[in-house]
Amino acid sequence: MLRRVIFLASALFCFHASPLTPYASRASAEELSIHGFLQTNYDTRLTGQYPPNPQGGDLLFGEERFQLRLGHSNEKVRLFTRTDFFYDHVANRPGVESREAYAEGSVGPSDLRAGRQILIWGAGDYLFINDIFAKDWGAFFSGRPVEYLRVPQNAVKLDLGTTGLSAEIVAIPFFQEDKLPPRNRFVQFDPFPGVARTAQTPGLGIQNTELAARFYGTTWGFDTALYFYRGFFHVPALQANQTTSPTLVTETFPRLAVYGASTRGNALGGVVSAEVGYYDSLADRAGRDPAIPNSSFRYLAGYQRQLWEDFTIGLQYYGELMLQYDAYRATLSSGFPGQDQHRQLATVRLTQLFWNQTLRVGLFAFYSPTDQDYYLIPEVRYSITDNLWVSATGNIFGGRRTTTFFGQFDADDNLAMTVRYEF
Repeated sequence: MLRRVIFLASALFCFHASPLTPYASRASAEELSIHGFLQTNYDTRLTGQYPPNPQGGDLLFGEERFQLRLGHSNEKVRLFTRTDFFYDHVANRPGVESREAYAEGSVGPSDLRAGRQILIWGAGDYLFINDIFAKDWGAFFSGRPVEYLRVPQNAVKLDLGTTGLSAEIVAIPFFQEDKLPPRNRFVQFDPFPGVARTAQTPGLGIQNTELAARFYGTTWGFDTALYFYRGFFHVPALQANQTTSPTLVTETFPRLAVYGASTRGNALGGVVSAEVGYYDSLADRAGRDPAIPNSSFRYLAGYQRQLWEDFTIGLQYYGELMLQYDAYRATLSSGFPGQDQHRQLATVRLTQLFWNQTLRVGLFAFYSPTDQDYYLIPEVRYSITDNLWVSATGNIFGGRRTTTFFGQFDADDNLAMTVRYEF
């Protein structure tokens, strides 16, 4: 306990002792912004079931966190950092995480940003087609604030703007995979239980730099965008060293190209959205390698509307259509669960505000009619003051089989509590 107090006190001391405080010159203070928060976040497993070699027991996640955001700008350049200092109770250690750290400047209608940054594309609500940037699913499934679903990217981003069309062009030289739920904290399906694993990630080099582009504008009142991406799958593909009785499994990240579009605007008394994407599996377009994901076509349709004062409903329907499905079935190893050719998923978001919008009660629900599994996220959040809020978030999983995306986490139902003071 003493170590945690010393660690957080040191972080606060660094903040107050920083030369970039408002106690500097008046000119500097006008160009400097300082914000952040103090937060506690604890997540408890409700089922009493544990994975092999569990870490933390019933405590899936627990920490105190201090975030400091510093921004400084002048006529030519803007500097911004977002740094988290935390103590992880499950791992029993302190840590520091850089969430953002970049410099950006403008030349005419163009903006260039280089460094660590958060990138958000697409029209989906917790459903991602053309937003190909890495996600932290372990953070999402353990009830952390939703901002931690996004994994920072070390990238260069160029923004180009004209009267009718704008563009974002992104280069990511350092590959970042999806952060999956840790196997020592979450009970989940493993097609190779007990087999040693190693990872083979794309190395640093021009040929492995991920490239993405978004061209967007407004047409007939709808915000419309076209997307292009060339890089890698961010969820690892599993390559066993032999078909029967493997002794080693290698996590690989096959090459991928994505071409897509999205649109969003007011219609039918609410807000409608649509998004499509073609996932081109460059390493195995024929679909004959069971260790490489097949190419697929993905789509999403959404609708959001306020039904009465302070009550909003949002609906989405999502699908993945696997290509070369016959080849996939022919090469599927015996005993492995097969995927549906047309996986489908529906979501609903319900939000009701009370007490002058200081109390928010909500539910986000996923249901797959093809996988026959579900994931429910009930939430209650109360703003005590403009700067202080508290929330309780549930994560409830289930399904007919323990091999589907949500069904595999059936033993990981949990309840998260968060208290945050923002400044």
